[in-house]
Amino acid sequence: MSKKRLIPLAVALCFAANSGDMYAANDVKKEPAKKWDVNQPPGEKQVVNIDTRSGTWMSVDVSPDGKQIVFDLLGDIYTLPISGGEAKPLTHSVAWEMQARFSPDGKQIAFMSDAGGGDNVWVMNADGSNPRQVSKEDFRLLNNPVWHPSGQYLAARKHYSGTRSLGSGEIWMYHTQGGAGIQLNEKPNWQKDLGEPAFSPDGRYVYYSQDTTGGTSFEYNKDSNGQIYQIFRKDLQDGKVKALVSGAGGAVRPVPSPDGKYLAFVRRIRNQSALFLKDLQTGEERAAWPELERDMQEAWAIHGVYPSFAWMPGSKEIVVWAKGKLWRLDPFAGKATEIAFHVKDTREITPALRFAHEVAPEQFDVHQLRWVQVSPVGDKVIYSALGHLYVRQLPDGQPKRLTSQSQHFEYFPSFSKDGKRVVYTTWNDEQTGSVRVLDLGTGKETIVTKTPGKYTHPRLSPDGKTVTYVKARGGYLTTPWNGLDTGVYTVAADAQSAPKLLTEEGSAPQFGKDSSAVYVSRTKYTGEVDWSTSLVKVPLDGSPEQAVAKSEFAGEFAISPDGQWLAFGERFHAYVTPLPLAGKPVSIGQKMDALPVRQLDVNAGQYLHWSGDSQKIHFALGNQLFTRDLKDAFSFVPGAPAELPKFSEDGLHIGFKQKADKPSGVTVISGARIATMKGDEVIDNGRIVIRDNRIEQIGRVADVAVPAGATMIDASGKTILPGIVDVHWHGGMGEGGIIPQQSWIDYASLAFGVTTIHDPSNDTNEIFTHSEMQKAGAVVAPRIFSTGTILYGAKGISVQW
Repeated sequence: MSKKRLIPLAVALCFAANSGDMYAANDVKKEPAKKWDVNQPPGEKQVVNIDTRSGTWMSVDVSPDGKQIVFDLLGDIYTLPISGGEAKPLTHSVAWEMQARFSPDGKQIAFMSDAGGGDNVWVMNADGSNPRQVSKEDFRLLNNPVWHPSGQYLAARKHYSGTRSLGSGEIWMYHTQGGAGIQLNEKPNWQKDLGEPAFSPDGRYVYYSQDTTGGTSFEYNKDSNGQIYQIFRKDLQDGKVKALVSGAGGAVRPVPSPDGKYLAFVRRIRNQSALFLKDLQTGEERAAWPELERDMQEAWAIHGVYPSFAWMPGSKEIVVWAKGKLWRLDPFAGKATEIAFHVKDTREITPALRFAHEVAPEQFDVHQLRWVQVSPVGDKVIYSALGHLYVRQLPDGQPKRLTSQSQHFEYFPSFSKDGKRVVYTTWNDEQTGSVRVLDLGTGKETIVTKTPGKYTHPRLSPDGKTVTYVKARGGYLTTPWNGLDTGVYTVAADAQSAPKLLTEEGSAPQFGKDSSAVYVSRTKYTGEVDWSTSLVKVPLDGSPEQAVAKSEFAGEFAISPDGQWLAFGERFHAYVTPLPLAGKPVSIGQKMDALPVRQLDVNAGQYLHWSGDSQKIHFALGNQLFTRDLKDAFSFVPGAPAELPKFSEDGLHIGFKQKADKPSGVTVISGARIATMKGDEVIDNGRIVIRDNRIEQIGRVADVAVPAGATMIDASGKTILPGIVDVHWHGGMGEGGIIPQQSWIDYASLAFGVTTIHDPSNDTNEIFTHSEMQKAGAVVAPRIFSTGTILYGAKGISVQW
């Protein structure tokens, strides 16, 4: 080795030795995590028996010699003689295994399994022995494996999920002995599906189905009479792609015949899915058997639009699942014979985890604490809850309302550097909002915005003289009025000058080390779901802007008061890293390696902010407050212990209990048809007695007396069903962090501001606004989220929305 090569090596070793502490940022002694075993889940184990001759959504394949078939049922894989009979299990575990395919020589079976922790391609011997994992995906998971005719490769659909709903797919090919795989095509976008791969008998082509409806977003109301899916064929020699099967009813699940002459596929005929054949020489298409189960063209079809099926070796028959059975079909004659099977087996299950819930308790714990902020000196904490600001002395104080007003909501609180003032925003559905500065000592409140508007994220400058905030546009849940001239503004904290527009682009403004510049977050979309967020320094004197940090996934930034550190939130977790001046934006993220980074939370965290001395980071999770010392996060920070501690998942509970709303009085709903939930009982001309917040009695009008002083409701011609809770509701709850005041009165229709009352006696609907309903004495239970149901509990009406 020459001396010229020794010198840089020595320098590198010297640097590594001197910087060892710095890059030991994550040298936290961790207890070895117990490896998750899919087949050994925690909880009570129970065994249930299965004895069935039918199944649902079964994928099936035929052995190369035509003597055996393989199929999946309830997460296990079975073989069966082509003549039918008793099914033999090849797998038997908690892991979910499906979509089995015989290898070209019939000696092995490929299948999908989550035994390794996620859906991947596995291979086992044809008798079920020696199962082994082929693909090693841990995020973009796989399904629908299919063998290449050479027997050396497997193709499968790789699933790509974006920021909305269930995502799209690509076809990847893997060598049977492993490897990261080869991408055969690209997803059309992040919303429209692609999958169901199949090789031509000579291995030259790969067929697949793809959602080709217009636009780039998944649509929930597709027309299956038109074209949703098409079948494409990619030439693996020259890479050319051709739309092979198109037209009304769509085309899915391509299966080429062994002789290469035909392509079997599934097409919709009105509401009926049918098996079709396409002559690959003439292009002729014809219906072969119109008795399949309904395919999934309108829905998300991650695991395929129809279960896989297979040709018999002679290219004269097809084995397919439909109507709960397996069928041996002659597609040329349109005749099918059932392949009877019998599965007598067991499954290990774990009872669902359930918790008892008290119905309509007298009080409840307030968990949703928003914009939690600890004062710079750490003596108190402020947050917004139930629409108003609360302050609590730390560590053991009781939360108290900051104000006593009830005209508007109070949002986005933040302390001044000396902790003596709080800046926050207000919201009223009719008057919109304002930015206010409150002196905690005197109680004097200063409104710093001159006009009403939708204001968010106010912050006071370090010198206390300036407030920065965002003026946003409404129009979704909130009024669009007073929504012009949006952007990031600054204004004098004493309101002695008019607000000044700082930049039209940006959110979550904050000050850094001094009062000369505001840092804003800007998100730039680089694709359908690809985006990056930058933290940009905007000087108040008009000097050029400077991006100081950028991230692919960060959702919030918090600069330390000394400007040396950056806390950030990424995918619901809280992190901290040094923030050097680099003349360009520093790339940050969970997996960054340019600078030391430390995760601060155990489960999740948000509302990141700093102590006044830049030595502590605070964040919240629900009603818990967490504080982390920098010296406990990095070994190179002065005062760090010899061994960095493991952070606790338990924080300081800073919430409170609130008395629950409770109606009073007796109400009687009379004359309606009532479904009682007592078996199939339906009472015509029934009566319900409601006392306070409890149903006291239900029965026929003739059998239920009306208590003295009760409020009577004539519900003749109406139908009353028990209250139904929708646990997966897509309604809007807020806009830019602002929850409209009206939503606290009636969650169910806050997006529209109206309620529909349906009278089935004359099949009419009448629209009422909230105010009209309130004037009429209607009270809709705010704890019920429901769609399309008529509810108990309305005072005077049966409500449907």
